[in-house]
Amino acid sequence: MIMRKFLITGGAGNIAGSLARKLVEDAGNTVVIVDNFSTGSPDKLPPAGFGNYAFIQADVNDPEQLRPIMMAHNFDYVFHYAAVVGVKRTLSNPLMVLRDIEGIRHIFELSKLTGVKQVFYSSSSEVYGEPVSMPQHEEMTPLNSRLPYAIVKNVGEAFCKSYFHEYGLAYTIFRFFNTYGPGQSEDFVVPRFIKAALRNEPIFIYGDGAQTRTFCYVDDNIEATLLVMESDFGKNDTINIGSDEEISMLELATKIIAITGSASSLIHLPSLSEGDMSRRKPDITKMKNFLNRPLIPLDEGIRKLIQHYG
Repeated sequence: MIMRKFLITGGAGNIAGSLARKLVEDAGNTVVIVDNFSTGSPDKLPPAGFGNYAFIQADVNDPEQLRPIMMAHNFDYVFHYAAVVGVKRTLSNPLMVLRDIEGIRHIFELSKLTGVKQVFYSSSSEVYGEPVSMPQHEEMTPLNSRLPYAIVKNVGEAFCKSYFHEYGLAYTIFRFFNTYGPGQSEDFVVPRFIKAALRNEPIFIYGDGAQTRTFCYVDDNIEATLLVMESDFGKNDTINIGSDEEISMLELATKIIAITGSASSLIHLPSLSEGDMSRRKPDITKMKNFLNRPLIPLDEGIRKLIQHYG
């Protein structure tokens, strides 16, 4: 049996919590999860019945809290997913977002010092800013966002490349596009729309609803992530992780109302002053090459969530 040690930061969040629950299914894996519960929650952690993981409540942006964790374990792999997330939250708390740069720096420095084999870094589609070309390709699309959250993610990508260049520390950058699933909070559009529809409450849409996004079910995200980890594909590279099926917010709300049979009405709010990009659509050629199966359709993912919430 191959024995491996993992550190997952932000492991009480949507994607990182799903990753942790999958990793602990392999008895050969030892998983240490770190989260300060600023946006995560305990119910997203793996079930208590698994004996091969430990949870530590700590702030990874504080070196005095992070250092003893990393020095006490010889981690093979680090998934650095801890971050302040959510458009409205990050716009309202720009200084808190900028603190994440310290956590990124400490993660890479301690990974180098403790012999970590590879760091997997959670970046975001937000680094692309307003689209210049579509679909948004990892190498060909300029990164033009000026928002603090996107700047921090871009800084994190620079740490990945710099520590590889200086010290040979391997990395993979995952640029996550909207990933939804049972662990996602109502801060995000899919669960917010579904829960409103199930309660027959109004669904609120910013602006005219013409802004588009793509939505990746969390199972696709996690399977793609683990396939990258188990191979050399994506090593020292950047990979878009998401779906390439584009849908407007108005179409999404209408679809959810139809699937749920809801009596919800649609109410349009003023457009957000910033942060609500007009389009999002990744080039997921790399992801498709190693996933090698169709992605879960949006309709199916919505029905999965309806069943989960029910």
